[in-house]
Amino acid sequence: MSVQSLTDIQMNNYKEIQLNALPFFSHTVEFGGVNTISSGMELGDHEQPVVMRDENKRRRRRMKPHCTSSSFSSMELISIEFILPTSNKHTKAPEIMLLEIAGNCTVEQMKAQIWMRAIETSQTTDFYHAFTPDQFILQYQKKGQWYEIYDKHQVLQTLDCILYWKVLQKKVGKIYVVQKQKPSEEVQELQRQLNDLIGYDVTDVSNVHDDELEFTRRRLVTPRMIEVACRDPKLYAMHPWTTSKPLPEYLFKKISNNNIFIIIHRGTTSQKIKVSIDDTPDMILHSFFTKMAKKKSLMDIPEDHSELDFVLRICGRDEYITGDTPIKDFHWIRQCLKNGEEIHLVLDNPPDPNEDEVQKEEWPLVDDCTGVTGYHEQLTIDGKDHERVFTISLWDCNRKFRVKIIGIDIPVLPRNTDLTVFVEANIQHGQQLLSQRRTSSKPFTEEVLWNIWLEFDIKIKDLPKGALLNLQIYCGKAQGPSAKTNLQSHESSNSDAKCKTQLLYYVNLLLIDHRFLLRSGEYVLHMWKIPGKGEEQGSINADKLTSATNPDKENSMAISIVLDKYCHPIALPKHRISSDPQGDRTRAEMPNQLRKQLEEIIATDPLNPLSPEDKELLWHFRYESIKHPKAYPKLLSSVKWGQQEIVAKTYQLLAKKEAWDQSTLDVGLTMQLLDCNFSDENVRAMAVQKLESLDDDDVLHYLLQLVQAVKFEPYHDSALARFLLKRGLRNKRIGHFLFWFLRSEIAQSMHYQQRFAVILEAYLRGCGKAMLHDFMKQVQVIELLHKVTMEIKSVSAEKYDVTSQVIAQLRQKLEKLQGSKLPESFRVPYDPGLRAGALVIEKCKVMASKKKPLWLEFKCADPTALSNETIGIIFKHGDDLRQDMLILQILRIMESIWEAESLDLCLLPYGCISTGNKIGMIEIVKDATTIAKIQQSTVGNTGAFKDEILNQWLKERCMIEEKAAVERFVYSCAGYCVATFVLGIGDRHNDNIMITETGNLFHIDFGHILGNYKSFLGINKERVPFVLTPDFLYVMGTSGKKTSLHFHKFQDVCVKAYLALRHHTNLLIILFSMMLMTGMPQLTSKEDIEYIRDALTVGKSEEDAKKHFLDQIEVCRDKGWTVQFNWFLHLVLGIKQGVEKHSA
Repeated sequence: MSVQSLTDIQMNNYKEIQLNALPFFSHTVEFGGVNTISSGMELGDHEQPVVMRDENKRRRRRMKPHCTSSSFSSMELISIEFILPTSNKHTKAPEIMLLEIAGNCTVEQMKAQIWMRAIETSQTTDFYHAFTPDQFILQYQKKGQWYEIYDKHQVLQTLDCILYWKVLQKKVGKIYVVQKQKPSEEVQELQRQLNDLIGYDVTDVSNVHDDELEFTRRRLVTPRMIEVACRDPKLYAMHPWTTSKPLPEYLFKKISNNNIFIIIHRGTTSQKIKVSIDDTPDMILHSFFTKMAKKKSLMDIPEDHSELDFVLRICGRDEYITGDTPIKDFHWIRQCLKNGEEIHLVLDNPPDPNEDEVQKEEWPLVDDCTGVTGYHEQLTIDGKDHERVFTISLWDCNRKFRVKIIGIDIPVLPRNTDLTVFVEANIQHGQQLLSQRRTSSKPFTEEVLWNIWLEFDIKIKDLPKGALLNLQIYCGKAQGPSAKTNLQSHESSNSDAKCKTQLLYYVNLLLIDHRFLLRSGEYVLHMWKIPGKGEEQGSINADKLTSATNPDKENSMAISIVLDKYCHPIALPKHRISSDPQGDRTRAEMPNQLRKQLEEIIATDPLNPLSPEDKELLWHFRYESIKHPKAYPKLLSSVKWGQQEIVAKTYQLLAKKEAWDQSTLDVGLTMQLLDCNFSDENVRAMAVQKLESLDDDDVLHYLLQLVQAVKFEPYHDSALARFLLKRGLRNKRIGHFLFWFLRSEIAQSMHYQQRFAVILEAYLRGCGKAMLHDFMKQVQVIELLHKVTMEIKSVSAEKYDVTSQVIAQLRQKLEKLQGSKLPESFRVPYDPGLRAGALVIEKCKVMASKKKPLWLEFKCADPTALSNETIGIIFKHGDDLRQDMLILQILRIMESIWEAESLDLCLLPYGCISTGNKIGMIEIVKDATTIAKIQQSTVGNTGAFKDEILNQWLKERCMIEEKAAVERFVYSCAGYCVATFVLGIGDRHNDNIMITETGNLFHIDFGHILGNYKSFLGINKERVPFVLTPDFLYVMGTSGKKTSLHFHKFQDVCVKAYLALRHHTNLLIILFSMMLMTGMPQLTSKEDIEYIRDALTVGKSEEDAKKHFLDQIEVCRDKGWTVQFNWFLHLVLGIKQGVEKHSA
């Protein structure tokens, strides 16, 4: 292939790639007789290069040029043939240049050498005078693919192509020098579409201080291409939703002789057939066609068609029953069995896999070594001719790390002017504080200057990858004149201790960048403001870990700092894994007494704090601890990450993690290694590797939490980000939810916008045309409905009630939308198997609530739907639904824990999805009413005191036989009592509890309670552990202290459900604490997170736990009337305020 044609095909979209981040021809340095160009690390006139401290003077003397064989091997010259962009005037073939290049020079320096040589020797010298090296890229071929050498800072000997040529025993490799191309119109159009879908422009690099964003976009091309190439197109097109969990006992009992009936529809005819639950869809189709061989015309099947031309799909849904999974393992089939419904399938033509075609990649691949440095032996300056030094190993830097705080400036001062201010600088890794310094206090003015170096008690060589320099600005009250002298002291902690200080602003800088290079030079960082009282708290605890800076540069506080500069890049070397002799020695000698102590530490729950002695013990006997997978989170949090030798020993230790690799997956344990306590890439990658074995169904269960855990990654490109990308590209259902979870974070979390946007872009570039088209329609619907909601809010006052004029206006607006912009159909964001069609305008209304949500009903767009039932959606603006989503997701996980123990607690975790900034959709549960409405409907407000009303309503409305309805009530009531108690959301109002006409009780509106601190966590005197009022007990056939069969059943089911959750204590604790970290800012004190330990009676026996829960039931029976009284008040107030009701 000629270089020109390669250029045309491959080179697109380079407008955004800012490879010229550094001034190129900055100043030339002589290196070993070759004129090369240093990497633009210029030093301002005022700032001398900071390398001549004592240690460095000593090191300079050691750097005598002498050449031993070992230093030569790491300093070898590499022969490379460069195919130039210019042609030979006579032969018209591309010009070729052979160069010998030092193994430890950087790509940027190599490019400069090519240029200098081309200017000297090329026949078209003018060409090389006219362009700069930055306008060209370097490419090589590997296994038929084009790769780009992308990272200009990378050391030559660590390039993937060099290693590849060595393996092939090539003496001379070929690198092509190719001119960058302007992206085509088609490419730019796709990028615009993607940016619209993402809700963020990923090509905008105005708010970054390095190229990590761009870098990650390029690096994620490889995992995306591999996944797209490997996926099965037919299976991807149909994405069957199956589970690998065994069929629960209670479902098994509903099946006679292992057989079930299914009804297969085709056109207007249908056929009922009996199948074994162990049959696969293929077997069912085969037997169906055998049976219908003579009657094909009846079912409108062409004679020449066989079962291979068809597929089974669920009537009314975009969900396929296909593949080689037994029919009992399909979600939908289990759902029908659970609800006692008939199974209706339609014989359909399979979808066309070509619709999932992926746009051709416009970028060449970049190799996975990009940004990775060499080993210490390759980088060390020890024993090297200093003229041959291009990059310095971080482990050679023996002096202490320091930062110069120049000053801060703020556009608008806080109102209280009588304040002092100081900067606290921390170096932290995960939640581990490695070192801390602070400036003196000064009066708080618009500009405060310190101009002072803060030296930390940690050496540069000990800085771990992922370490953050965390800068925080505190203010305090100015003190009287007597304190003046004190304020000047460098360590002003004594004066600060006397006056209360308050954290106002913070910002973080990764000390070692994504390339493994130590940061250097000047930075102006725009800081994040700590939200004040009454302001939206966002998710402050997760936000405080971000390495992004505030994009609002106009109005934010800025801090100016300087880090030491060096004449060469300083790189963190890769670790070589060698054996640990000391560790081997301590392995054998472990006394029994200590072994017992170690086992006790390992057995404690994740919230149990480790004492320094515990950590010492875990580390000392690390080769014993490593044999117990349960010990890993505790062992790894005992590591002193701020000591390079210890980190090296940790990696030696992790090379012996056979026990971990061979253990069965424990999600609770693995998730602990992905929370905010761990910043080490290898530890996090080890956890992700364990998650690889999750089946799709479980990925869906934990997807929301895994997306949140991405916030705890130090860098954009991580094993976790790649895992999410891969699983989304493999299965459309996972991909659908990944899209919405990421998009909702991008819209609401400024702190992680860029990171989530890069992952989402990588997903959208691989999900295929059909999915992109679907997402565009969903986003369009949401934007149109958002506009309508805002218009309705502006015409209806801030009252709770809604006038008929407002509803008429809404219907008018919807009518207009339906006629013009609204897509004919769209996938429902919280349930991608459903396609909504036209609006049923006469059923749409504005709900009586402060936030004025829209109650919308759509027709089902699928013509094979069996009933005319509408799809009901509440469209809400004004509440952050991410909190609801977290709670509902944990309820689904609890449900799966109970399923495994064959308990069906009839939870109804309805669909709910946040689709933008305080915008979202909530599923309307059919035939359901709030308890408040039932109580009001018969006797007004005093209905709260009438025990028999609920029972009466059930009898009148019941759609199934009464006995079954009461049983369903007992089970669902037990399920919600246990779940809400464990999560600390037990005390609810009667308008947040609903009941269906089949007797299924369920709770709604969790964001409400979590936002309202008074009604969350713990039980004070006025509160009850969960809702079990006299009218609930009346349905169970009991009152007062009497008992009944149903009540006994209720107690029994509660205890079983509670004990089942206790078997998964660690999982629930980690999900709960991650939820508080990422979604509930006001609830992250130690006591709040510890709530769940008490709720799950951690450390108590089964018997004690059982007694504890039964006691809670008694508390509810005693206090039931107080709840009723609260409900009565609520109803009275509710009349004034028309409290929001999600009743159908």
